[in-house]
Amino acid sequence: MKQAGFSLVEVMLSLALGAILSVTVIQVMVSQTVTNKRNRALASVQENGRFAIIKLQQDILQTGRYDQLSPSLQRAKDTAEEAIFLQHSAVVLPATFSRREALGSMQGVNGANDTLVISKVAQTDCRGYHLGYSHDQEFPVVNEYFIQDHKLKCRGFDLRVLRGQQLATGHNNHNAFTILDNVEAFHVVYGVANHTAGSTQTTSIQYVTADNLTEPHKVVAIRIGLLIRSDNPINVDNAQGFAVLNEALVLPSSSHLYRQFETTIMLRNIHHTLKRHVIS
Repeated sequence: MKQAGFSLVEVMLSLALGAILSVTVIQVMVSQTVTNKRNRALASVQENGRFAIIKLQQDILQTGRYDQLSPSLQRAKDTAEEAIFLQHSAVVLPATFSRREALGSMQGVNGANDTLVISKVAQTDCRGYHLGYSHDQEFPVVNEYFIQDHKLKCRGFDLRVLRGQQLATGHNNHNAFTILDNVEAFHVVYGVANHTAGSTQTTSIQYVTADNLTEPHKVVAIRIGLLIRSDNPINVDNAQGFAVLNEALVLPSSSHLYRQFETTIMLRNIHHTLKRHVIS
């Protein structure tokens, strides 16, 4: 008995259906790969952004802190005078310290990244260094936050050294530590309190940039903004621009995933100090 085989038309039809099925499977796999890559990038950026915001919040929240009654405070200097100086320079401006006149909070030119410098009493600087003090002692520290090579960095200084009251030690050549990579923008504005004459009540808070900040002891809030990108490009169409705080809209220049983070931190130490000054 003679068996009939597949005709040429049937073979061609089978090959065509197989090709269509293969292309469909490949497209689904590529789509899943792109989606997974995007999801991983989004999760990474979100986690990095939250970490940076929490790290900055923890330090900035203590801006202006100087507790003269603290048993941990190192008292080699006049603490009363030092407390007044620190609280009036809680947000440090350039030319505050003769030993480092350039050290201070600055507004970036033409959309460039800002620099934030704050002072407080703590047991370590922002890098975790004790700067020559005992591990259980608190001392006046000045912390600087800035961007270098798309990295958010910090470094700390002993306020007493900056004022020329003692020699620096334990500072590791003031090398900066990296807090976070892939930071495209870092901007800061300062909330300045306005008070009615003779009243402790704040009538309004006006946010200004560092170049318009003339009375740093009146700053009761600091608002920070970060623009962070993913580690690797993921071929997204970045048609959306980002305006971080007061800055102009910026369009991403690569196919990385970008996310914007902003937060406002109320400075309770300066706020309480300011109320005492108003009362007096």
